[in-house]
Parts: sequence; C-alpha cells; structure tokens
Amino acid sequence: MVINDSIKSFIKSKNVDKKDQLIGVEIEYIIYNKNFLRLPVNPCNHFSANDFLLNMNSESNMNGGYTLEPGGQLEWSSPPFKNLVDLDIAFQKHNDLLKEKINAHDLHVLDLSVDPKYFPKDIDLIKKSKYQMMDRNMKKSGTMGQWMMRNTASVQINYDITGSKDLEEMVFIADCLNPVAAYLFSNSPFKGGSKVGSKNFRSYIWENTDAERCGNLIEHGIISKNKLIDNFIDFVLNVPGIFQLDLKERVECSNQSLGERLIYLKRNNILRDVDIQTALHQIFTNVRLKNLIEIRGSDKPPFGYEMAPVAFWTGLLTVPEIRRNVLDAISKWSFNERIIWNKKSLSLDREQKGPQGKSYDYWNKWAGEIALRGLEIRGYNESKFFDNFFEIILEKGPFSIQRQSSSDNSIFKVENFFIKF
Repeated sequence: MVINDSIKSFIKSKNVDKKDQLIGVEIEYIIYNKNFLRLPVNPCNHFSANDFLLNMNSESNMNGGYTLEPGGQLEWSSPPFKNLVDLDIAFQKHNDLLKEKINAHDLHVLDLSVDPKYFPKDIDLIKKSKYQMMDRNMKKSGTMGQWMMRNTASVQINYDITGSKDLEEMVFIADCLNPVAAYLFSNSPFKGGSKVGSKNFRSYIWENTDAERCGNLIEHGIISKNKLIDNFIDFVLNVPGIFQLDLKERVECSNQSLGERLIYLKRNNILRDVDIQTALHQIFTNVRLKNLIEIRGSDKPPFGYEMAPVAFWTGLLTVPEIRRNVLDAISKWSFNERIIWNKKSLSLDREQKGPQGKSYDYWNKWAGEIALRGLEIRGYNESKFFDNFFEIILEKGPFSIQRQSSSDNSIFKVENFFIKF
C-alpha cells in the first residue's frame, strides 16, 4: 500500500550513521504548591503550572525545552548527545534551573511516579483541544486513562535510527524486556493515600488505559524483529483516531481510523509529514516509532537516579555484540511465555516465574548485568548511572516496595515524598 511507504519514509527520515547516533531523554515531574496541594494547571488567580512553564522556558538557555502534560506535569526534553556523560551534564543544568525556580516560587516536586494523594476528578485538565479530545476518548476506551493523563510521571528515552536492522533489533528487545524495566524502575507506591501493595501501579494504569493503542507490541501482532517496521505500520493504520489536523494544522476531532485519515490525505495529494507525525503520536505502546525510537515503560525513579533507565536501555541496545547476546536469549522465548510475563509485570513479586520457568529475579539480574557490560564496552564511563541503582533494587526490591515498607498508613503524609532541595 502506498501509504505504508509514506509512513516508512517518515520513520526513516532522520536516519544517521551508527557513529553519529544520539540519545535523548524526557523526564516528567508532578509539582505541588507551598501548601502541598497540586499546582493548578491552567492560568488562574494563583501561580499555575502554566506560569511555571513560562518561567522554565524563559531561562532554559537552549538546554532542551519544557512542556506540560495534561494534568500540569512538567516535562523536560533534553538535547540529544552521543554519550550519557554529556547527557548528564545537560540534566544537571536542568536540575539546577528546576531547583532555582522551585525555591523561588516556594513549590515542591513529588519524588514519585504516580500522584499518591489525588484522584483524577480532583485535577484540572490543561485547556488544549487535543487533550480535551483525549480525555473524552479515555473515558470510554478503558478504566484508567484519566489516571494516566493527570496522575503519572515517567522517563522516556529516545534513540536515533541508524538503519532498519538496528531499529528492528532495538525495538524487539525493548518490547521483550519491558517487564524487567517495569520492575526495576517501579516508583508508584500509593493511590489516594493508601498503599498499593505488590501492584505495579503505573504499569497497571497504562494496562487499563486503551487496549487498542497501549501495551506491548506483541499484543498488537508484532511478535518478532522480522518485518517489524512493516508490522508496526499495519498496526498504526488500524488504530482509531482521537484527533487530526485540518489543512491549516488546527486540531480537530477524528471519527476515522488513523489509516483512513492518512489514506484520504494521500489520495488527495495533501498528505504532510505533520499528519503522519500526528498519527504516530496517538500510539502509546511501551516502545513506539516516530522518526526515532522512543522507549516509554519506565516510572520516573527517585531523585538522583533519573539517568538509571537511560543507562539500562543504552547498555542493552546500542552495542551490537550485546544486542546479539540478548537476541540469542530472548529468541528462545515462546509467544505464550511473553504474553504471560507481560501480565505478570503488573505485580512486583520477584519470585514469580518468567520465560523458561526462570524467576523474575533471575531475568532482572541477567538483563541488568548485560546492560552493565554494554555500558562498559561503550567506553564512556557510563556504568555509574546504573550500577548503584541496580545493586539497591536487587537487595531491597523496587522503590515502590521500599517506600511502602517505610511508611505507616496511619500517619501517611504526602510531604514525606518530595524532593528536598
């Protein structure tokens, strides 16, 4: 189909040589005011998330940029870099600016990945038409979409595409090993002031947001690295659209599938790159394709460990010999093993069985140790961004469990879970 070729050309439009591959990160933050109340998202009589956004962007000094998520969560998008040491320098500059502005406005940054206090009904939605459309869609597409939009924060890692083979291997590995990342980086211990127990809560939220556009790629028929790009595009074309752009690039509601809209534009010779981009942005799988590879399955870790998921995936995905070792192992997993393991990732029980009858704990250690070897091979002194974090998780379990163990429900205070600048 001609439209498939147009989408594939867009996905591969920014291909680079392997030696020039860059890595970027997007980190989200839930922000409260001085009274430990969620910062209102829209302009009002009080200092708002929108005001804070303007403050941050006015002094970003080309060190990436800032946007708002639907519930007022602040997102920093980094510039891309070849190695994590340089990326961390940019992150520390961002951190300094965040600290300065948080202190200047007497605000607080939540150190969790799901808001532990508020329910979605208590949080205003940003006044942007596409998010209003998404909100209406989420009310009917699943049970937790409004939680996703208003109550969550994550880390997303972006990689330049260096060719079809590399892309398909990286995306396939990321899809297979999402259960490990979901465990290692889980940092969502509370819901409405109560403990969630062993539930991997942010993963649970995404699992129940919109089955047609979320989850793992295997659940959408993308079961191997072979023809992965083609199969991803076929999946995209059949997903119901939420919004689209008119000929003046204004957002409007969609009543077509993403494919129907793109085919219509192509047939009428009015298809633009921005239309393809708009369609791809309505896919929320744990790993997805735009004109780069985006890995989205990690909670935002505690303050000081934000680079850990970036390091984990970079060690696993960017070194060819490490990728070969990983592919050799995961190619032995059956379809049913993977489907079952993806469901088990909603629980933080390290003793439950994963592929080949081996424990979750076994696969956590295996993937983490291989990631560290990959970081060492890269030769940039990047292991420091993951090794200490990894040791803590292996010893004590994910922070979702640690933080519940250290909290007494009878004296639960949201104030205990903020970054102390």
